[in-house]
Amino acid sequence: MVMNTPNRNAFRALSTLTALLVAVAGTVALLATSSDAQARERKATVTGANGKTATRQVVRQRGDVSSSTTGPNGKTSSRSVDRHAGGAQATVTGPEGQTATRSTTRGDGSSSSTVTGPNGQTVNRTVTRQP
Repeated sequence: MVMNTPNRNAFRALSTLTALLVAVAGTVALLATSSDAQARERKATVTGANGKTATRQVVRQRGDVSSSTTGPNGKTSSRSVDRHAGGAQATVTGPEGQTATRSTTRGDGSSSSTVTGPNGQTVNRTVTRQP
């Protein structure tokens, strides 16, 4: 059977469209599974009525967060959180350099956290969930 020209052109257009859709789907799949996740960064500066400014910067990547805030007096505070499948570690540093940390581990229905304050004292918390 011989196809006439309009049907042959429609078939070519459909074939081209199908090939394009397959290529786009493949690209989307590769981007979705890429191991190099793009970091997101946000910066903000606020100016008060007296002309003094404060700035804040936040960077997020794969659940990890890093932020810093500089106040109008020039002093900086920061926070860093590193998350992973088994828990998380967080560090907070105040404007005078004092540091507090939190370490959390997660397991089969339980979690355990230890917080260490700027003076070295620690507090522990354990949670066990009932099935």
